[in-house]
Amino acid sequence: MDHVSSLPDEVLYHILSFLTTKEAALTSILSKRWRNLFTFVPNLDIDDSVFLHPQEGKEDRYEIQKSFMKFVDRVLALQGNSPIKKLSLKLRTGFDSHRVDGWISNALARGVTELDLLIILYTADYYLLSSKYFRNLVTLKLNSVRVDWLAAGDIFLPMLKTLVLHSVRLCVDKYFFSALPALEELVLVSVNWGGKDVNVSNASLKILTVNYNICLGTFSVDTPSLVYFCFTEYVAIDYPVVIMKNLFEARISLLVTQDQIERARAPNIDWVEDDVVLRLVNMEKLIKGIRNVQYMYLSPNTLEVLSLCCESMPVFNNLKSLTLKSHKSRGWQAMPVLLRNCPHLETLVLEGILHHVTDKCGYACDCVSREEKGCSLTSCPVKVLEIKGFRGTIKEMHMIKHFVNYFPCLMETNIYIEESGPPKLRVPQVCEFIAEMMEHYGKSSSFNVQLLVGGYLYKKWTAQ
Repeated sequence: MDHVSSLPDEVLYHILSFLTTKEAALTSILSKRWRNLFTFVPNLDIDDSVFLHPQEGKEDRYEIQKSFMKFVDRVLALQGNSPIKKLSLKLRTGFDSHRVDGWISNALARGVTELDLLIILYTADYYLLSSKYFRNLVTLKLNSVRVDWLAAGDIFLPMLKTLVLHSVRLCVDKYFFSALPALEELVLVSVNWGGKDVNVSNASLKILTVNYNICLGTFSVDTPSLVYFCFTEYVAIDYPVVIMKNLFEARISLLVTQDQIERARAPNIDWVEDDVVLRLVNMEKLIKGIRNVQYMYLSPNTLEVLSLCCESMPVFNNLKSLTLKSHKSRGWQAMPVLLRNCPHLETLVLEGILHHVTDKCGYACDCVSREEKGCSLTSCPVKVLEIKGFRGTIKEMHMIKHFVNYFPCLMETNIYIEESGPPKLRVPQVCEFIAEMMEHYGKSSSFNVQLLVGGYLYKKWTAQ
């Protein structure tokens, strides 16, 4: 028996809502009962690549494009005025903008609350999106479109909670984000700002992701409710306002060139005269703005740039967990000051420990021979140390021993080795080194070392 067909219509609509519109339409051939069921599905998921098979070169065939457009027109006509919750429209092969306008307007007029658009036209660089019928939107995701809402007058989206902009050319005024009173998540990826200053000001925003934006002027953030901040970005001209009082987690990954790094390392640099270096120095304003964070990740570039801000490094009183990613071409000059300014740090995660050796990093590591080496570690209260991306070199093993000796409150060290490690890696030799280190462990407190290979516990040592 066909038990599925005996289910109520509402249940079948819900099942079909998990399929693309093309897949749902294919069920119409099953029986008379299924013939028009797909037209009542509250979600429209239309992707031209599913119809046109661009990998086979069919996207260039006019007749196939024409057939696709007729399919969309027919689906919308069959649905009539039935309500729609979600419209996902992905057009990569170029269609007439007026026809696309008609499809979007049809869906929005029927109460769409979630709109996901990727539109690439042959006739223009970007599809120009109107704001008509947008007041009911809860989720808006835009890819490869142009948003010019300055000419549209006042924009007010009272119900919008999620806004994702990817490869969008954005033209809005500085009060745009504050006109979204319900906004909780904002994602800005590869947005072309046209050299304008960016002001993300919103009282309700909780999640903010800013990645790879283009033509960014100054960057200001006034988000008192923000709990998560991810910033993978080129250095802005300045950061005039940075307010994140309730921040819980921050991930900062600066995008800088080798030339910028070399100019920052140059002795006796004139920050006022060198605009590039001045931009890097201005990063201290962003770092001060996230000082209330509890979990923080810094990329190798970020850690290097922070060396220019050591004298004004804020105190991270709330920071519990710090993750630092290392690279052999980037320095640890900021590490000593950073660790001293984390008075309540409990967990330190080092994603790699090989780095560019400088005179200043010797206060935190074993790279430079000096009497004061390790002095910045002795005031750090970290209890758990995690070493990721461990390659098993002698230098790395001596670095681990250095950390174990100088962190006074350390109770646990976890060393992660990937299964696909380089040929120089010898797990038995690492085990011998750890065993010898534990034999000479001179502290009175209990201390554990765990070696994990491929994510699984390989061996554990305990010193009493």
